[in-house]
This record gives sequence, structure tokens and C-alpha cells, in this order.
Amino acid sequence: MPRTSMPRVRTRAAVLASAAMASALVLAGCSSSDSGAAGGNTTLTVGTFGTFGYKEAGLYDEYMKQNPGITIKENPTTVEGNYWTALQTRLSGGGLDDVQALEVGRISLATGEDLAPAFADLKDAPGVKKADYLPWKWDQATTEDGRTIGLGTDVGPMAICYRQDLFEAAGLPSDPESVGKLWAGDWTKFVDVAKQYQAKAPEGTYFMDSASGLFNAVVSSSTVQYYKDGELAYKDSASVRTAWDLAVEAVQGKTSQGLKMFDTPWQTAFSKSTFATTVCPSWQQANIQQFSGPANKGKWNIAQAPAAGNWGGSFLAVPASGENVDEAKKLVAWLTAPAQQAKVFQKVGNIPANQAAYTLPGVTDYKNPYIGPDAATGLIFSTAAKAIKPAENGPRSGDLTGSFGTGVLLMEQSGKTPAEAWDATVREIDSKNQ
Repeated sequence: MPRTSMPRVRTRAAVLASAAMASALVLAGCSSSDSGAAGGNTTLTVGTFGTFGYKEAGLYDEYMKQNPGITIKENPTTVEGNYWTALQTRLSGGGLDDVQALEVGRISLATGEDLAPAFADLKDAPGVKKADYLPWKWDQATTEDGRTIGLGTDVGPMAICYRQDLFEAAGLPSDPESVGKLWAGDWTKFVDVAKQYQAKAPEGTYFMDSASGLFNAVVSSSTVQYYKDGELAYKDSASVRTAWDLAVEAVQGKTSQGLKMFDTPWQTAFSKSTFATTVCPSWQQANIQQFSGPANKGKWNIAQAPAAGNWGGSFLAVPASGENVDEAKKLVAWLTAPAQQAKVFQKVGNIPANQAAYTLPGVTDYKNPYIGPDAATGLIFSTAAKAIKPAENGPRSGDLTGSFGTGVLLMEQSGKTPAEAWDATVREIDSKNQ
């Protein structure tokens, strides 16, 4: 689940913790590897979260066929937060994988002066071409001294996925072009459409799945988010305040179902058809198809979001202390090459971070057979990806996203007033930043 290289704010506690983690990483090595196995085979382990699509697209099998001495074992985790917690434990206790995925909200920590030495430099890995990658994506994983510790797998350009049947039932247009025009250029218009939908909504349905998703989408489409000039500045961020106010409006207008994204009730709601829209970074397509099920094929469609922005996207990194660093670097370079990223996009919807893939057949001209089979899915996402203007991110960007998501849920699920929820969010953030 990317950013420009900016000065990084560090508390004494954060510096000591990061230094300890880096030291532990160097000492721990890659104990889950199995180099030196009988017959000269090398087992490469890959730690991932969510759906990277390599297994689904058959890439592991393809690589092993091309490299008979290599066996690949993926160690997946469903939720990134759980993955990051486990990775932190392994940094101090061992058991690291040969390849470790890093979400964009964590990459600022990984490229910091304390942790960066723990990862191998990938810019000279076989076949890697810096010019192939979106420039801002490459920069996000590059340290101040020019080392590139992660290769981008995907980016999260946003669209809006919507149930065209529910839109029609509520008297709204349902074709992608007309739907996109309803809110073009302004997230406020999106909330206005929510009110129009709710006024004539089919019984038991809501316009959106989650006001926390709305909050994150608004912030993610701004060039100034939680940090400014290396300092934590969320209290004075215009995008944070706008996103909060719009989330409040969605909650108070009862246009959101109030679900916690990615939890089981949220997953179940797709199959029950209880909400009409979800903010749709490219990787969200896989969730929609998985959780909506065969019965809802053809009911979802996709339109441009009110503003271009990036939500999520990830990198592959190689711990420098691993036993199979050279082979791991080769695998990472191959998995993130244009042809492989194009195959992942076609299979699970992750838009490539490698912009050279956009010219390949089946990317820009791709149409999702499950979601809007007539919509220009590939064109929508690739156009949005090129329009993204990167924001400064800091070492706690990922944590702040989670804190504000929890804050919005305090209104949606616990009945807290906006002021109470805001104050609770600020207290949580500040207590972790001492």
C-alpha cells in the first residue's frame, strides 16, 4: 500500500525504537529461507498482505518454471495492520522473509536513516529501469543518499465503484460518464449526490459503505495531508478538516452504512447489496468481486472519482541480511517488471506502479468483466494514476490514517458527537507522538 523524499520528524523514542529494530533486523537474518536445500534448490519466501495477485496471476509458477532451482513460498496476511505488527515483531525476533512487502504508509519509516540500511539497494537489480516507474513512486522508496530500498508493485488511483441497479432505483443516472459528471471536481458534490440517493433509496440501503472511506479518499486526493515540511501538521491541514467535515455530513445525513472497512460485516454487506457506492482504488476491484459473489456480477460499475488521488499501493523490499539476497532481488525485479504488473492488473485490478505497463495490451484498454464490463476500467485508472500529484508523507502517515478511521467510527458506531470524536482522535494521535 508512496511519497516524495522530505525531511522527517523524529521523536527521541521513535529514533531509539527504529534503531533497535534496524539492529535486530541485521542480526535476525532471514531464518524462514531454505537456501542450501537438497539438490541445490533455493526456497524464497515472500511476505505479503492483502491481495498482491502474484499467485492469482500464476506468476510464482511461471517464475519457478523459468528458474528450476527456485521454489517460492508466499506467506500472506489478510490485513496490512496485522502484517505490519508481525513484521515489527520479526524485526526484533527473527523469522523475516526473503522478500517483504511494504505498504505506502510505512515506506517513510523504511527509507529513514535508521531502517534503510537494513534493506538491500534495488536500483541495480537485474532488468530494473528507473524510467519505467512513475517518478513519484520511485522517489517514495529512495533514501536521501540515493538508495532505492523498494520497487513499486502498484499504486492506488481512485475511482468510484457503484451499483448501477441501486442508482436506477433511486432515480439517478447509471452510465459511467453521467455518474462521473454528478460529482466531477468536488467531493462536496459527492456528498450532495449521497443525499439525493438517500431521499429515494431502496429500502435498507445506504449511499456509501463507510464515512471513514470518504474521509480517507478526500485526504488522499490532496497534496497536503498530515505532514508539512517534515513536521506533523494534521491539526492545521485543510484537507483533513475538509475530509472531517464531509464525513460528519455523511454520518449526520445517514447516507453511510457506518461499516468498518475490511472487517467481516463490511465484506458481508457486499453480498447483501446494502450500499450503493464504495471509494474504489484500483485494488478495491478484487474485494468487490470476491465479496459480492457471482450473483452480483454485472451490477457494479465504475466512474471517475471527484478528484485524482492515491490511496494505497505497495513495494517489495529485500532484507539486506537475508541468506538469498541476490536471488530475492532477481525475483523482485521480475515481479515488478511491466509484463508481470500487467498480468496482475488483468487478474486482480492492481494498477501498475511501472508506467511502462500502461502501453501493453490489456492495461489501458482493459475492461473488467465483473465490474462494468462496458466501462473503460483500464483507461479510468491509468488516467487517474498519471494525474496523481504526490503528497508529503511522514513516518506515521499510516498510523494517522487508522486513527482518523477510528475517529469517524466513533460517530458512526458509538454515537459520539463530532467534537467528541475529533477530541478523542487528537488525544490518541498526540499520545503516540510523545
